[in-house]
Amino acid sequence: MRYHVWAGSALAVLLVAGTAGCGNGDTDATGPGPDPGPVASSTASSSPSAAPDLDAGEELARGIDVPWGLAFLPGGDALVAERNTGRILRLSPGGGTPEQVTEVPGVTAGGEGGLLGLAVSPDFADDDLVYAYFTAADDNRIVRFRLDGGQPDVVFSGIPKASFHNGGRIAFGPDGMLYVGTGDAGDTSSSQDPASPAGKILRLTADGEPAPGNPTAGSPVYSLGHRNVQGLAWDPEGRLFATEFGQNDVDEVNLIEAGRNYGWPEVEGEGDTAGGRYTNPLVTWSTREASPSGIAITGGNAYVAALRGERLWVVLLDGDRLGEPSARLDGYGRLRTVQVAPDGALWVTTSNTDGRGDVRDGDDRVLRFPAR
Repeated sequence: MRYHVWAGSALAVLLVAGTAGCGNGDTDATGPGPDPGPVASSTASSSPSAAPDLDAGEELARGIDVPWGLAFLPGGDALVAERNTGRILRLSPGGGTPEQVTEVPGVTAGGEGGLLGLAVSPDFADDDLVYAYFTAADDNRIVRFRLDGGQPDVVFSGIPKASFHNGGRIAFGPDGMLYVGTGDAGDTSSSQDPASPAGKILRLTADGEPAPGNPTAGSPVYSLGHRNVQGLAWDPEGRLFATEFGQNDVDEVNLIEAGRNYGWPEVEGEGDTAGGRYTNPLVTWSTREASPSGIAITGGNAYVAALRGERLWVVLLDGDRLGEPSARLDGYGRLRTVQVAPDGALWVTTSNTDGRGDVRDGDDRVLRFPAR
């Protein structure tokens, strides 16, 4: 569908009145300025429960150009999106040379934009469909296509773009709906505007229509008040958690609930929750420690990939709360994406070739940490 702005004030009143977080979101570094350089279904309830062994990592591939999206096919192979080239690569759990399966047409890379999130249809065995979120000439959009060829079909478009704050993570939830993390594209007021898809988490059908049961009928908006969302993951109880970049103070992990308001730009980190207007984050870091992009949940923990922080944060899940984060994998540089594979292994991509990192020999790479 082509995203459109809804007329009338009644819609805004309905959505905002039902909201309750405070969102801080993307760039990969602090501050609102421009970038100086540049799942299969959910990552949750269907994943094995064993925690990954973070001391037993192996490199599956290297020399990848800004790997961003990562999604698994039913047989265990992974699809990896290259942000700047628009290529999608297929990679076996056993490693080896990645195979290019397609190149998404119309990708306009620049700053933080380009080919971003990937998601595999929950019905892939029957429909062979893969979804991609990317920056085009005039907007950010979502397309779907078959790996056996053919032109992609646009299922959702009109998400504002900029050189920064493009969001980009997409994932199918346990309910079979497509969830989309967007950024404010530098226009902070859009995050509080229920008629804009920017600065939101959207919930769509597989055809790109507003999903049944959304907070406002006919609207794709599931939650608002976000600055830039680049991580989505569900726990075994079906609860959605999202990562969000801060501006100057703190980065966040939020528990996402339908219709809630996560505060940006009125609040960064914890703030005014009087009358339930905004929802506070569960975990915060200083921006120098995190800039959190991907998130995955398995083995009772949330795993958060940090860009500026150059580490993997491991956070214990404790009901509706999160435990004290501990830092791991601090020797690989910037970490962009983390996903749980069908066999329970944790896959992590580095992001040192994105114009902000210190490029190491072999960057960028895909790493695998087996389940214990």
